Amino acid sequence: MDIIKYDVYRGPNIGLYTAVNDKHVFVPNGFAKTKAKKLAEYLKNDYVFASMANTRLLGALMIVNNHGILVPSTCQQWEYDHLKKSTDLNVEVLDTKFNALGNLICVNDKGGIVSPAFSKDEVKKIGDVMGIEVIQKRVAGFHQVGVVVRATSHGGVIHPETDDNDIKTISNVLGVELEPATINGGIPYVSSGILANNNSIVVGTLTSGPEIMMLTRAFSN
Repeated sequence: MDIIKYDVYRGPNIGLYTAVNDKHVFVPNGFAKTKAKKLAEYLKNDYVFASMANTRLLGALMIVNNHGILVPSTCQQWEYDHLKKSTDLNVEVLDTKFNALGNLICVNDKGGIVSPAFSKDEVKKIGDVMGIEVIQKRVAGFHQVGVVVRATSHGGVIHPETDDNDIKTISNVLGVELEPATINGGIPYVSSGILANNNSIVVGTLTSGPEIMMLTRAFSN
């Protein structure tokens, strides 16, 4: 699987601003169309311009897999309607006090890890909308699990300080083998610099050669 370096707004934190599944890459309104088209070519899907809570932070605020899209209650009605019209996915609002859903939830098409901060009812809705089984668990001491784990249906990476038992548990839930890794020259918050679907992997421009080797192994399990 090829891994391509890319930047968003001249920075390496591509995972904060974009979200992806196998059919679509969601890019912020106002993003250059030529760059959106190139990103979609890399990921072998189509691009959709969007915003979330009147911001560009799509990756930090929304959750996407091949079953559904989950958005925070701060999502504007027109943003919600646009997502419904632009995709064939189930789009739902999670009524919670937390806005940065992307930072608090990690999902692929097989399972999910959810922050312990959510209520049981919220956890149930997350699983229902995304079409998966989910568990609540801290990762490497962080409740912002979406920041420190990134997975597709083929593999994934996790914060390098996660202990072996937790890696095994989380790997079992997500149905893939997770590898400890960093991104963008040593950053352990892997989701900030990775855009991954079951077709391709795109990483931030500061990602080193050894990191790309780790990612190639991790997403080719």
